Amino acid sequence: MQLGMIGLGRMGGNMTERLLRGGHQIAAYDPNGAAVAAARAKGATATAGLAELVGGLPAPPVLWMMVPAGNPVDETIAALLPLLAPGSILVDGGNSNFHDTLRRSALLRDHGVELVDCGTSGGIWGLEKGYCLMVGGSTDALRRLEPVLRTLAPPEGYAHVGPTGAGHYVKMVHNGIEYALLQAYAEGYEMLHASKQFELDLHRIAAVWNRGSVVRSWINELAERAFARDAKLDDLKGWVDDSGEGRWTIQEAIDLDVPVPAITLALFARFRSRQEESFGAKVIAALRREFGGHPVKSA
Repeated sequence: MQLGMIGLGRMGGNMTERLLRGGHQIAAYDPNGAAVAAARAKGATATAGLAELVGGLPAPPVLWMMVPAGNPVDETIAALLPLLAPGSILVDGGNSNFHDTLRRSALLRDHGVELVDCGTSGGIWGLEKGYCLMVGGSTDALRRLEPVLRTLAPPEGYAHVGPTGAGHYVKMVHNGIEYALLQAYAEGYEMLHASKQFELDLHRIAAVWNRGSVVRSWINELAERAFARDAKLDDLKGWVDDSGEGRWTIQEAIDLDVPVPAITLALFARFRSRQEESFGAKVIAALRREFGGHPVKSA
């Protein structure tokens, strides 16, 4: 199948390579010339801009965006709109907010273009293992995209989850669950690391948990790998970013009156990781000293 790939970063570049390995013809574009050159070296057709990308594909074209959520998606769509003929399909494979996806879908529909939202999971491992794809859009669009989806995903690794917007909605909740899972593993391993009675080998524990334990998982396989590389994680700073999906999940849960305490606390734990010094903790220490004469530590 002939496809235009817009965005050749860690995800887009690897997806392009996987598609090329699967026999697809990929025209590639990224503002970063080095990324385009890397895709060309793997067999993609390099393009210098969106007009060249669209012009080199059969009409109406199928395009796949792997660009950061937010303004970059809107800017890309605005640049593409004058170039796309009715019947074109534009896939947003990034982590867009589903509210934005619904808005963009209405805009594109007015021009005869269908937006397909594809929640994409698999990270840097997707190149070899395949990507889990949660796809929202019409049945006709999915039928047209099926050769690409089959190549990108492992067996039974993609699903048509509903109309446009549903793909990003499902991926949002997926990432909210991921927040809570990561936090649970983090707390457990921190307890093991902090033990005063035992000198525990975290790599060995992670390895045995992955052999038959009820807490075995791919995430814990990655923990085993990380501890094998650095048993005490001394090369890392405990600073954890968030890319938005956890916040969106919690806001949606509030709107639906659905309790999600584990996901919420996991997000707030990430906020705490970014503080060199917690002023809130200082307040608690000061108050305990005031009402109970409890000891404090000087800065």
